Amino acid sequence: MDYSYIVLILPALIFSLIAQAMVKSAFRKYSEMSAGMTGEQAAKMVMQMNDVPAVPVVPIAGTLTDNYDPKAQTIHLSQGVFATGSVSAVGVAAHEAGHAVQYAKGYFPIQVRNAIIPVSQIGAKISWPLLMIGIVLGSQHLFLIGILLFSAAVLFQLVTLPVEFNASRRAMAAIRESSYFTDEQIRGAKKVLTAAALTYVAALAMSVAQLLRLLLMFSGNSRRRR
Repeated sequence: MDYSYIVLILPALIFSLIAQAMVKSAFRKYSEMSAGMTGEQAAKMVMQMNDVPAVPVVPIAGTLTDNYDPKAQTIHLSQGVFATGSVSAVGVAAHEAGHAVQYAKGYFPIQVRNAIIPVSQIGAKISWPLLMIGIVLGSQHLFLIGILLFSAAVLFQLVTLPVEFNASRRAMAAIRESSYFTDEQIRGAKKVLTAAALTYVAALAMSVAQLLRLLLMFSGNSRRRR
């Protein structure tokens, strides 16, 4: 029996499923609460309150596909957010505008994240093929290289956490300071963003669990070869 899977991977998987269920539940619940402002308007409000030159806010296909594209300097809001006047839409849109503010203000952690993107992308693409080849060929060297590349992807997720948390803090600060929303609407937006943040924590937990399992496998194979 693979006890490392039960001890490491299974709890992280359960946590991930719970986090995904929570964000879907929160978004669905507060999609039914009116905010009197669309997602597009909320994103523009956050930028205006932070004295950031407005960047384009455009709709994008899909559900919860919202993102800020730093290259195009554009905020993309999904169909259920862009023109929707719900608390969920306001929270999500304000969060993405928070990323635009980070770039405009030169937020250091996001600069660090951008610096390691090339290495992390390589790691994410070829780490598992190398790990599989290492297992098939019985090559500890290839397996170790795979672990190192996978570690780069894990590092990217780790650096992403403060970036996402900070974007949500900027979003909530603007929502509170606007004096436009009721206490109930503010609490709803915070719950949506808190649930969304848990998905990033869960993704990191899963990756860390996988990394630890790989290290245990490498250590075990090394001992058997001695």
